[in-house]
Amino acid sequence: MASGVQVADEVCRIFYDMKVRKCSTPEEIKKRKKAVIFCLSADKKCIIVEEGKEILVGDVGVTITDSFKHFVGMLPEKDCRYALYDASFETKESRKEELMFFLWAPELAPLKSKMIYASSKDAIKKKFQGIKHECQANGPEDLNRACIAEKLGGSLIAAFEGCPV
Repeated sequence: MASGVQVADEVCRIFYDMKVRKCSTPEEIKKRKKAVIFCLSADKKCIIVEEGKEILVGDVGVTITDSFKHFVGMLPEKDCRYALYDASFETKESRKEELMFFLWAPELAPLKSKMIYASSKDAIKKKFQGIKHECQANGPEDLNRACIAEKLGGSLIAAFEGCPV
């Protein structure tokens, strides 16, 4: 079911910047986004970047000790959101970084909000070509490290964001 919701150009630009890792100076790397949360505009017609809801790579280890825990804490208790998270994880063979797409639809969100976010998900996913990992979370219990490791590769994942799983 299509909702007719548009995706703002800034959302597409942020996705592209997170997906394409150019050779960068250390200063440019610090400004790269680790996580970004998106919401619907006030008129519910466009998916936009939620103001102030991002984590920069340069903040990790400086002002933010646990980037994933901080990311989960940025999600609202009583409303839906979309998000991109640049996940760092380790398998037994290698370290990887891959983008994850989240649909956050908590139990306490209004039914109308859940419906519009669910029906608009295809619009944003079409703009996010190449996302390998998708997660719908309905509460904090869906966003623990073990659940995320399962989405990333199950028993092959040894650590997520530097923590063993």
